[in-house]
Amino acid sequence: MFDISKRLVKTAVATAVVAAAVVSTPALANPYEDYAGTTLVVNFPAHPHYDAVRKILPAFTKETGIKVEVDQLPYLKMRERQTLELAQDEGDYDLIAYVVFSKADYVYADQLENLARYFMNPKLANPAYDADDLIDGYVYNIGFAGGNKGYLQGKTGSLYGIPYGSETSVLGYRKDIFKKHGLKVPENYEELLDVACKIPKLEPGMGGLSSRAASGHHAAHAFLLHLAPLGGRIFDAEWNPVVNNKAGVQAANALKTIVDCGPEGAASFGFGEALGSFLAGDTAMFLDTTVVAGQIDDPAKSKVVGKVGWAMHPQGVRRGSQTGGFGIGIPKNAEHKEAAFLLMQWLTSKEGDKLVALAGGNPSRFSTHKDKEVNAKFPHMAVFGEALQYADPDWRPIIPAWGKINADLGTTLSKVLTEDLDVQQALDGVAKRAKAIMEEEGYYSWR
Repeated sequence: MFDISKRLVKTAVATAVVAAAVVSTPALANPYEDYAGTTLVVNFPAHPHYDAVRKILPAFTKETGIKVEVDQLPYLKMRERQTLELAQDEGDYDLIAYVVFSKADYVYADQLENLARYFMNPKLANPAYDADDLIDGYVYNIGFAGGNKGYLQGKTGSLYGIPYGSETSVLGYRKDIFKKHGLKVPENYEELLDVACKIPKLEPGMGGLSSRAASGHHAAHAFLLHLAPLGGRIFDAEWNPVVNNKAGVQAANALKTIVDCGPEGAASFGFGEALGSFLAGDTAMFLDTTVVAGQIDDPAKSKVVGKVGWAMHPQGVRRGSQTGGFGIGIPKNAEHKEAAFLLMQWLTSKEGDKLVALAGGNPSRFSTHKDKEVNAKFPHMAVFGEALQYADPDWRPIIPAWGKINADLGTTLSKVLTEDLDVQQALDGVAKRAKAIMEEEGYYSWR
């Protein structure tokens, strides 16, 4: 069944680090000794980051004596398997990777371990872990629940996972095309939309910016990429839908402009088609996840190797790049929880993060993005690190009701892009239906 290879909250982490630091030297000499010979079963997605993880797992086993079996599945199948496994009294998995959407579901169902007691345990917590080096937006987005809005950091929040394979949004652009026409790399949305619509005139047959736009979650994702930097949110602080306000309308119009000035067929693009268009040289810009850098630099997949520059997600009224991707957590029904924590800690440590970055993965630490060796191999890491200062953990709501609202938003936006449905009318409809869903879910019970 398996292939054999098998800013946390400062005060809480500071307490854990201090506790670990007072351990005597003999106890620190070999913290893995009690777990040597243990075999962990982990569930990871079929994803470039986790392909890189598999390359470094032998180093963990060599250092610790803990073996790791990997069950690696396509994302949707992974989620299905986890849904079944986490509901059992005793599960097969000791450590799982989960996508950010799953955080709310798993925590609400009490299926993930709260990590506080592990970071408080002096026999397990490495005092050199340096949690403050972890990328803030990633940690709050993928790891916290119970704080602000129920799914972010805050005085009532707890840590249930650590980012591992997380992503943010950056702007990729064709250096050769920009140089040829004397174009300035866009720093704000006015410049972005202007350049996107100039490109097809300057380079007939080439689209300005390649974007997701297909009906459903692709169109919703693309809209959200613009909503946050343009100052919008789906809800206000009291869960009233505000997606149809001025910022929402501006974000939808920005997406429509991008699609209208994009390559042929852009309105039907999913993520794969949007990336494929950029890889084929059919568009001059690509605004989406950092995870694509490896493919863009791969001669077997890309016709634009060496021609792509990187810049931060353009600014609207503020900076606010996406957060998403994967984190890792320990199931409540895991058999080897302490050994699983040691693996989690090792993978997300400074040393582990650098190893996975050099193997082609997505680092989760600021220091890794600044590392000379990493930048020598992947020069884009420095720009990605700068962009991560503005990664917005709340660019979309992470609540169980979001699935229904997201699907409706994406379907409705597709009508804006393909049927010329009025933007204000479309978003007013989304807001009205979202209000009904939130009322049904009990979000207005205390009024």
